[in-house]
Amino acid sequence: MARIALVTGGTRGIGAAISKALKVAGYRVAASYAGNDTAAEKFKAETDIPVYKWDVSSFDACVAGVKKVEADLGPIDVLINNAGITKDGAFHKMTIDQWNAVINTNLGSLFNMTRQVIEGMRARKFGRVVNISSINGQKGQFGQVNYSAAKTGDIGFTKALALENAKGGITVNAICPGYINTEMVQAVPKDVLERNILPLIPVSRLGEPEEIARAVVFLVAEEAGFITGSTISINGGQFMT
Repeated sequence: MARIALVTGGTRGIGAAISKALKVAGYRVAASYAGNDTAAEKFKAETDIPVYKWDVSSFDACVAGVKKVEADLGPIDVLINNAGITKDGAFHKMTIDQWNAVINTNLGSLFNMTRQVIEGMRARKFGRVVNISSINGQKGQFGQVNYSAAKTGDIGFTKALALENAKGGITVNAICPGYINTEMVQAVPKDVLERNILPLIPVSRLGEPEEIARAVVFLVAEEAGFITGSTISINGGQFMT
């Protein structure tokens, strides 16, 4: 019987690539999203993957959302915490709203979502959790104190949760993408991209969302049970750890 996978932020960009790759790999996939109804309906029509709308920064919304997914598809075996936002700005000008929005969505959501599924995973003695962090959680980034703090927190969350559940058949890992060819990066002016970004990447290109998705499929496989608490960097050599 196919395992059930839930991908947050799963209808666009990296999340959409992950959702599609998991479906191809034989999982029954649900994709959550926060606000772009047009993109979500287009994704659903193209992939036949069911979509669910809720705000992952809200614990109560996650309770209701996960209950709906599990009622429709069954107990969640695989959780991909991918949803995230940016609200950039130099720290000395950053507002409390910019800080809270990013921390609550990019870090708080890991608690809000994983808390809904961890007890079931422990009872069934199987689970896979993959948290999509960022290169900027590893090295920091100017104008992203909020984002970098959240993404670094994702890595600490991953390691601690992995330790707590290692004996129960549950693995918890993190992936740190670098510059990936998504809508956000495509919005950067071409001359800025070629002058300021690509020279920092030793492989001299952007990553593709499908390259992140392939790593996710690898980590959630039955055969990947000896990999837990790991942070995998996928950044073209830009930052090596």
